[in-house]
Amino acid sequence: MKPEFSSILFDLDGTIVDSAPGITATLAYTFEQLGLPVPPQEELVAYVGPPLLDSFRDLAGFTIEESQHALEVYRPEYLRAGAFNATVYPGVEEVLRAISHSGVPLSLATSKPEAPATLILEHYDLLKYFDVITGASHDEVRSAKADVVEEALARLVLIGADTSKSVLVGDRSHDVHGAAAHGVPSIFVRWGYGSPHEESGAIAVADTTDQLLIHLFG
Repeated sequence: MKPEFSSILFDLDGTIVDSAPGITATLAYTFEQLGLPVPPQEELVAYVGPPLLDSFRDLAGFTIEESQHALEVYRPEYLRAGAFNATVYPGVEEVLRAISHSGVPLSLATSKPEAPATLILEHYDLLKYFDVITGASHDEVRSAKADVVEEALARLVLIGADTSKSVLVGDRSHDVHGAAAHGVPSIFVRWGYGSPHEESGAIAVADTTDQLLIHLFG
């Protein structure tokens, strides 16, 4: 069985793993360390997915300098305790395994920095399914999803992959728009953190991993 696509890109948070518990707990810690009121849980969940510097700016109203400082508080605590406070969504490993067995190149494409993204995939024994790992750069100069997708495509080309018919699987509007910026269609998964209006622009929507397999393999 061969996928309909020549290469596949996968988001991480909200697509492969439910990472919200670890992220929101670390965000709460960060606000506490900064001496600020901790936002309600439903507000903290909105931080999950987009680049964190953008979320600190757009959701918390921080300046560039304040956002950078908040990130410096957040990162070590997330690596210490938050990164592994997550759960792999049921059925996702089966999808990754099917892609891997098909021989179609698979790249991670996440706005999370590559170091913690790699640690998470290693922790859940999922790293073996990926040909390329692409995430935000450590300094988050590359963190917008369009920039991550561009880098993922470039790295796939470097290993000899055909990117002429790529697709991205994700759960937020950032995934849809970031892929579209490079002419890459997206499949939107509904088990993540996105709201219904964020599906706009995706070529398909999956409520379950069985549906995702159908969209990928036809």
